[in-house]
Amino acid sequence: MILQISDWWSSMEMVEKIFWSISVPFSLLFLIQIALTFVGGDIDDLSAEGDADAAVEGDTGIDFQFISLKNLIAFFAVFGWTGIICLDMGLGAGVSTLIATLAGLAMMLIMASILYFMGKLVEEGTLNINNAKGKIGNVYLSVPANRKGMGKVQIEVQGLQTLDAVTDSDSDIPTGAVIQVVDVLNDQILIVKPF
Repeated sequence: MILQISDWWSSMEMVEKIFWSISVPFSLLFLIQIALTFVGGDIDDLSAEGDADAAVEGDTGIDFQFISLKNLIAFFAVFGWTGIICLDMGLGAGVSTLIATLAGLAMMLIMASILYFMGKLVEEGTLNINNAKGKIGNVYLSVPANRKGMGKVQIEVQGLQTLDAVTDSDSDIPTGAVIQVVDVLNDQILIVKPF
């Protein structure tokens, strides 16, 4: 077996050996990279310094990154295999290298685009309390009448939220009662009425 591999290797031209030397290790790295991505071991940035909260607050998704470790691994894997295929088709070394380079660059562009658009699939997590106007919910802690105190209501607005509430009603709204949001006071407190 080893003798057959040795004979196979020695029968190749130098250009073909270069393509094989590039394609095999980078294909293995590419497969490892894909496996790590699926099991959650994907780490692009090894520096874990800084304030995590600040990073989350300022996160607007991934910028377009044409040159990254993932893209370079993909480039060399596609470059090597495309070069081998072109040589096997009888193309010359120069044409094979040109086609392999173009195929590798196309793969880098595709991967960078996929990662860019996946990074843009982020959801804005900031609660816009004004979206609660007109919504129906339940009283969590009783709401005192005539704005004499604050209670809490649970309402479905950007997910289930428990928010402070007051009422202009002449009677208290007890826990468990169904309410409707009439307005928002100071962008913080819901004004509710019995439903």
